[in-house]
Amino acid sequence: MDGPEQKLQNQERLIGDLRQVIENAEELLKNTDQCTSALYQSARAKLTQALLAATEELARFEDAQLARMIAATHSANLQFHDISGEAKLMRAFR
Repeated sequence: MDGPEQKLQNQERLIGDLRQVIENAEELLKNTDQCTSALYQSARAKLTQALLAATEELARFEDAQLARMIAATHSANLQFHDISGEAKLMRAFR
């Protein structure tokens, strides 16, 4: 079973991969804009819908990742009794 560190790396890799797929799909849509056949237009419409769904999913992943990071930071602040920004910074370099 994967540990928390492995899960975090897997999630970060998934987010990076999804970003790359979205960028490639946007590039493909931009480069096929001049294609006017019904087949191309149908494929482009489907790709546009999939791209919108992927972009929304990426936003959800990023929001969840940010929420986990904020929660972990808050938990560490409570655990180590960090009462100032300086204390947090100094702990980071220990």
